[in-house]
Amino acid sequence: MSQDIVQEIVFFLHSIFMGLVITFAYDWILVFRKLFAHGRFLISVEDFFYWFVCGIGVFYMLYKENNGVLRWFAVVGAALGMLFYKTTIKNYFVNIMSTCIHKIMWLVLRIIQIVLKPAKCAFFGARRFVRFVMRKLKNVKEFIKKRLTCCVKTIRIILCKQ
Repeated sequence: MSQDIVQEIVFFLHSIFMGLVITFAYDWILVFRKLFAHGRFLISVEDFFYWFVCGIGVFYMLYKENNGVLRWFAVVGAALGMLFYKTTIKNYFVNIMSTCIHKIMWLVLRIIQIVLKPAKCAFFGARRFVRFVMRKLKNVKEFIKKRLTCCVKTIRIILCKQ
C-alpha cells in the first residue's frame, strides 16, 4: 500500500477514536447529572462547554492530521465511533458508573458520620450545657433585678420620709 492510503486509513481510525472519546466524555456528564440534580440552565451551560471543548478537540485533530481540511470520511468515522459506542457500551456504562459512584459516596458519607459521631455528641452536649447555663443566668439576672428594684423602692421610701 502507498503511504498516502496508510495515512488516510490512520486518519479514519483516529476519527473513529475521536467519536468514541466524545461520546465517552458525554457519558461522564450524564453520570454526573444522574448523581446530582440539574436544572435546565445548568444542563445548557454544561452542554455548551462540552461542545466547545469537543469542537476544539476535533479541530485540533483535523489540523494535526489533515492540515485543517474537513473531510467527509472523517465525519463518517466520528459518527461510526459514536454509533459503535452507543450500541455497545453506553446503556450499561451510565447505569453501572452512576450506581457505583452513588454507593461509594453513600459509604464515604456513612464513614464520615461514624467518625464524626463523637464530635456531634460533644457539640450537642456543649449546646445543651450552654443553654442550661444561659437559663440559670437569666434566672439570676431576674432575681438580681427584683432585689435591686426592691432596694431602690426601699431607698425611695426612706428618702421620701425624711
